[in-house]
Amino acid sequence: MATLTAVHFGAGNIGRGFVGLILHNSGYEVVFADVNAELIDALAAADSYVVHEVGEKGRDWTVDRFRALNSRTAEADVVAELATADVATTAVGPSILKFIAPVIAAGLRARDADLPPLRVMACENAIGATDTLRGEISAILGDDERDAVLAKGVFANTAVDRIVPGQAHDAGLDVTVEDFFEWVIEQGPFGDDIPDIPEATFVDDLTPYIERKLFTVNTGHATLAYHGYTHGAETLADALEMPEVFAEVKAVLEETKALLVAKHDFTPEQQEAYLEKNLARFANPQLSDTVIRVGRAPLRKISRHERFVGPAAELSERGLPADALVRAIGSAVRFDVPDDPESVTLQELLRSDTETPELVRELTGLEPAHPLAPAVATVVAAARPHR
Repeated sequence: MATLTAVHFGAGNIGRGFVGLILHNSGYEVVFADVNAELIDALAAADSYVVHEVGEKGRDWTVDRFRALNSRTAEADVVAELATADVATTAVGPSILKFIAPVIAAGLRARDADLPPLRVMACENAIGATDTLRGEISAILGDDERDAVLAKGVFANTAVDRIVPGQAHDAGLDVTVEDFFEWVIEQGPFGDDIPDIPEATFVDDLTPYIERKLFTVNTGHATLAYHGYTHGAETLADALEMPEVFAEVKAVLEETKALLVAKHDFTPEQQEAYLEKNLARFANPQLSDTVIRVGRAPLRKISRHERFVGPAAELSERGLPADALVRAIGSAVRFDVPDDPESVTLQELLRSDTETPELVRELTGLEPAHPLAPAVATVVAAARPHR
């Protein structure tokens, strides 16, 4: 029986401790592709690494049967792997998808049309990330080749959920993760040829699962980080022990719960149980992260379809309250960390001469006439230096 091969872009902690682990457990030989030369060299020199799961059902997993390629200096080798691989996955961050699209496009071009299509799945904290990746690939291709090249791939969106905290400095390639995870994949694009990934869940409609995860886990996590930062907490566990921060996180999750119940088939009891489970996950001291690391990239996190403005806008459009989400946005715009480029840019924008309604449009994508815009303008104005 031929060996199944998966090319995974992103050899960081999530790549090794979540997606790479699940693919390994499913029998794939994983080819990690990354531009981090030090990390790739370490992986290439190693026979294995260990994923430490912590929690009630925690255990250690040894990952072997992998290879590593530098996708900057050995791009031709990555293209050759994609030309014959069974699966291609990513865990690079939504903003990086455009940079790996040319490599995947080249791999699809080089693929024999007689081979089964490459199953492409972007495992990112974003709605429709694989659609985004496919769009970037399509834009690269010429009109005379686009349909034929894209036909060599099957593109399926996914929802991923696993807390992977910052790692100890001496961890090396080993990764500590929580014992809970969820990898949900839309099955429609695959037809009858669904990939053999037993620990993944294949569903007809992915949207409820993506939004439940994004608007509960990611929204809650970021709310905890930003309110924790404004209250002087160093770690998420410390922040959650502050009554005022806990109250804000719970209030935000009650608002997103109302939206998820209104939009999808989740019952209030189901979503409340999911909410409480995630509060327990956030409180796990073995998984505690710093508020600065979790809060990084605030511009992305307050953008139009992300974890704050996305649900808050929908709630406002439905005539439902989004006050706690607006307060979370207010904390996010006060995130002032000099070594985070997005934070630096955000603070420069707050100090600029741009009028607040236009600044709100630039930061959040909300038009001034949107019902949420005035409330967001109020918290943004309050965070701006007096001019």
